[in-house]
Amino acid sequence: MSLAVAFEDIRKAFGPVEVLHGVSFALEPGRIYGLLGENGAGKSTLMKILAGYEQPTSGTLRVGGEAVQLATSREAEQRGIVLIHQEFNLAEDLTIAQNIFLGHEKKRGWLLDDETMAREAQRVLAEVGLQASPATRVRDLIVAEKQLVEIARALARNARLLIMDEPTATLTPGETERLFALMARLKAAGTTIVYISHKLDEVERITDDIVVMRDGRFVTRRPTREVPRREMANLMVGRELADLFPPLDPVPAGAPVLLRVRNLSVEGWASQASFEVRAGEIFGFAGLVGAGRTELFEGLLGLRRCQADAIEIVSRNVRPGNPRDAADAGLTYLSEDRKGKGLHVHFGLAENLTLMNLRRYLRPFLSPAAERQALKQAVDEFGIRTGDLDARASQLSGGNQQKLALAKVLHTDPRVVVLDEPTRGVDVGAKRDIYFLVHRLAAQGRAVVVISSELPELIGLCHRVAVMRAGRITATLDRAQLNEEELIGHATGTR
Repeated sequence: MSLAVAFEDIRKAFGPVEVLHGVSFALEPGRIYGLLGENGAGKSTLMKILAGYEQPTSGTLRVGGEAVQLATSREAEQRGIVLIHQEFNLAEDLTIAQNIFLGHEKKRGWLLDDETMAREAQRVLAEVGLQASPATRVRDLIVAEKQLVEIARALARNARLLIMDEPTATLTPGETERLFALMARLKAAGTTIVYISHKLDEVERITDDIVVMRDGRFVTRRPTREVPRREMANLMVGRELADLFPPLDPVPAGAPVLLRVRNLSVEGWASQASFEVRAGEIFGFAGLVGAGRTELFEGLLGLRRCQADAIEIVSRNVRPGNPRDAADAGLTYLSEDRKGKGLHVHFGLAENLTLMNLRRYLRPFLSPAAERQALKQAVDEFGIRTGDLDARASQLSGGNQQKLALAKVLHTDPRVVVLDEPTRGVDVGAKRDIYFLVHRLAAQGRAVVVISSELPELIGLCHRVAVMRAGRITATLDRAQLNEEELIGHATGTR
């Protein structure tokens, strides 16, 4: 069952740009490794080489002591190496069972053995704690359930080395606990696990060793127990990392209400939600996955059918029929689904940046020169790291994609900004950049709403936090009340 891996002087170049610079280290069997590094450090590229999705430009990959060249992911899977992608790799129109066995279908003679595949799918779904029928189509699942399907699919491959890229980003605390218990069972059975995560508390808790990469190079491999969390962060960024959160300025006395919502209901998701956000205020929304936070704001934006007694944006009664109406009224929204709804990843950077505000660049025809100049300013202002202004959004690291998405929604100069999971899947350095950006938006007199599943993020960033449970706002806590015990209590109904 056990599988040892060694990287020997692995280099990888995309055209003239080398992104891995002679990486060498080994993974011993039956251990859990936390693979750490900022976005763009080379973690994902190295793991794609191990999983057969990319091939090294030079160097040697050894699996079980044998030098191998894994030309495809299927070859890697035949050796027991399975990668669970951070961005879902599922066929939306197929069922759960069909996704789990896609490319590995079981047959009875010439025909597909649907009965066996459904039974096996039910078994691995039970292991990951997903209570759904194998016949359910993936498009009908919420984001957290899709993540569990990805994990179940890996289990069905009988992985000997399992690579998990941000697996808990969309999971509830309960689902996360079940995943950790599953990882412990796999480790006890001899499976090697590479756990890529920016949640250092999780890394500290569940891994045996950490491996740190920075700027495409191997930095260190050390036992987790010997490395305090703060030192992990410093190793990732290569410098002493100051406090993550900027000092929080008080909301100015007499600040006007820029967003007021009265009794907003979204069928099946939210009921009678009322709240208001003032200029200069950072207002958080907490709750478990499925509590209705995202759907509430999708209703507010006109993306879902809703009813409300009143919606006021910048002192105007409005009823947005779509996000364009909301933007025209002064409110913009950053989706939690960065690649699905936040960006057109196959478009260029400038095209993404200006898409919500094209009228500014019609002179009378679209001006690429003006768009490019706007991109240069955004790259400087938001700290977007790219070596090529003509690159596609898909070529940026996750943290830089998020910064581009933020620049895009702010390009309309909104008075109210709604940020849904703004730091999901980004490294600690990019998180700090985003937190300081949120603080700057509030200091400019904007109203900022932050929807987040990370309680320390809400506690460190917000003036007030509304907690949702089962579609209702169950409490609104001011800064003096913000702690994890209070937030979890209201989110789970124990308070």
